[in-house]
Amino acid sequence: MITYKLSFTPSYHDGVIKDLIDGIPESDFDVQLEGQVEIIGWLYQYYNEEPKDLAFKKKSYKKEDIPAVTQLFTPDWVVRYMVENSIGRYWIRGLLKKGDPRSEKEIAQSFGWEYYLPESADNQELLVSSSTPEQFATPEDITVIDPAMGSGHILVYAYDVLQQIYESEGFSKKDSAELILQKNLFGLDIDNRAFQLSYFAIMMKARQDNRKVLSQGIRPNVFDVPNISDSVDFADLLIKKADVVDTNGIKNSLRQLLSVFSHGDSLGSIIEINPAIDFKELQKLTKSNLLINEDGFDAIEAGKMQQTLRNMLPVAKILSSRFTIAITNPPYMQASKMPKDLKAYVISNYVDSKSDLFAVFIERLAKFVGSNGLYAMITQHQWMFLSSFERLRNKINKQSIINMAHLGTKAFEEIGGEVVQTTAFVMQNTQMSDYVGAFVRLVDYDSQKKKQVAYLNAVNSTESKNVYRTNQSIFKKIPEHRISYWLSNNLIKSFDVLPPLGTYFGGGNGITTGNNAHYLRYWFELNNLDTKWVPYNKGGKYRKWYGNILDYLYWGDEGRELISDSHSVMRNSDYYFKIGLTWSKISSGKIAIRQLNSGSLFDVAGMSLFDKTDSKTLSKAMGFLNSNTALAIIEGMSQTLNFESGTIKSLPFDPKKVPDQVDILVDSNIFISKHDWDSFETSADFSVHPFVMHIDEHNRNWNIIPILNHCNVPNLSQKIFLEVNYG
Repeated sequence: MITYKLSFTPSYHDGVIKDLIDGIPESDFDVQLEGQVEIIGWLYQYYNEEPKDLAFKKKSYKKEDIPAVTQLFTPDWVVRYMVENSIGRYWIRGLLKKGDPRSEKEIAQSFGWEYYLPESADNQELLVSSSTPEQFATPEDITVIDPAMGSGHILVYAYDVLQQIYESEGFSKKDSAELILQKNLFGLDIDNRAFQLSYFAIMMKARQDNRKVLSQGIRPNVFDVPNISDSVDFADLLIKKADVVDTNGIKNSLRQLLSVFSHGDSLGSIIEINPAIDFKELQKLTKSNLLINEDGFDAIEAGKMQQTLRNMLPVAKILSSRFTIAITNPPYMQASKMPKDLKAYVISNYVDSKSDLFAVFIERLAKFVGSNGLYAMITQHQWMFLSSFERLRNKINKQSIINMAHLGTKAFEEIGGEVVQTTAFVMQNTQMSDYVGAFVRLVDYDSQKKKQVAYLNAVNSTESKNVYRTNQSIFKKIPEHRISYWLSNNLIKSFDVLPPLGTYFGGGNGITTGNNAHYLRYWFELNNLDTKWVPYNKGGKYRKWYGNILDYLYWGDEGRELISDSHSVMRNSDYYFKIGLTWSKISSGKIAIRQLNSGSLFDVAGMSLFDKTDSKTLSKAMGFLNSNTALAIIEGMSQTLNFESGTIKSLPFDPKKVPDQVDILVDSNIFISKHDWDSFETSADFSVHPFVMHIDEHNRNWNIIPILNHCNVPNLSQKIFLEVNYG
């Protein structure tokens, strides 16, 4: 991708126009190769780049920030995956149900749908008997919506697939172009510029196939969601002139619509419309001749109301409709970052998915397609694993995951690092208890291109190691119904036959001081490690068995100041100062369990568990949690950067089945790790560096001690630490 920091200019000799011509390969403009939609998408992303950078610095977003911070151009191959496996799948199912003798793969190949993932052989009989609606008839029956359409990438490829379907049924390109615009494609966005780009992209696509779409005034069903500030005060004249029967009912419907659309540019497609609203009656109010003989102030205001209705009603109809298929790359936004009006609406209407806007859209798309419909998305993958999305998973497990391309990190070239982890999937909004979904695991590939190649290999190979055929019912056996499709049958069975580790262990989150600068010190910052300061576990870097003991917490007068501080939170106080197990909550690597010494406290970053039975269980649990077996289960349940205590407590564990020899091995590992920790200046118990302890006696008494004696530091270990680290 080429990034432009220039302004648009009418000159063809310098500026962005010249750079577009010189800097981008000619093939990228080739409409036959989808160059048009690619260029439009990158230009839209360029337009949003500066406001996005500014918005990301804010603690919470304003509604005008939403388009910039939530816009991300979808990789072309992911768009093709979603469209072919939703629209294409719907059509192929219909053909098979009508008796087409070809296989799924043969039909997909005849259309050139290379990203289509065929069903498992176990599903064939089930699908033919139940999954395709009986009303399936012609291409005109397929309605497709992208409720967060951006620059129109998904809709443009959906147009291509629909055009292929129409042609296969004998329609001309000219006729099908008109039908697709009028009957098949629908799109919404909160950003007016995105709407304009989508409108342009779709119209130019149709213009290739039908030169008259512009002159005939054919309009695609794409809209920006309006933001309305009107009231119903001047609707009486319209209602009277339109000769509406149920005056009170129409005014009430109008009042409801104006209320939700008063936040249209924040809420967008997640707005839900009361199904009782009578759009036919409301449409009467928009007739152009209603006010033809009226004048005066009321007539002017009623005319404004008419224009409001003309902008609002088409969008409201779409929001109240049900579609055959919904496809989108939704906006991503944590609840803590949402503008107030958006957050309030989400909390009231999407309680099961309120943690993030992408999850809200998962719920919304299921409502867009209704019973038995298909919807396809690319989202962050947290909904598959985090405790905060358990209720959403319960809803999803009443649907059917048709297939998934689990992408992990680096699925988008524009996003670096390990933070944004994504998954693309296709769902059917009905539960098929015997259905076997196909899950393509691509998380280990470190670039967008490698993931694409690996996916195509999985499609074309019957023995790909990346494909897992999994019955969704197994997720109910995994704690919190996590979507851990790659776990082996033996690991899943262990959840049935063994109790959870939480049977024997309590604890989890610890203290939040609310003011670390005041209450915390490194041990080497203290004059004396007396009883006013106690070891405090804050997690730290990857380290097993023992270590990361650097922080001390002020606990004078038994912590009275901290406990009474209104900004602090004291959790799991029953376990304070007890020996336990601890680990770092946030890590981009693997979990590492360490011993938490007695006499210590712990906070939320240094998760800690404590034995509720006896100390032998502690050693056995530490041995288990640091084993490869536990690691495999943990990775299967938490593919995020967070290792929550709830996840660890839910692991299958029975101390009676762990050999006593494990206690000896664990004690040995703790001893070795402690010795290693204390061999370096970072330990408060450091005495001598391993390099120094093996030199001759007369050289060991080197001159560092007299040199440092003049320093105002209290003990030798601290002097050496300061000398080594600060010169």
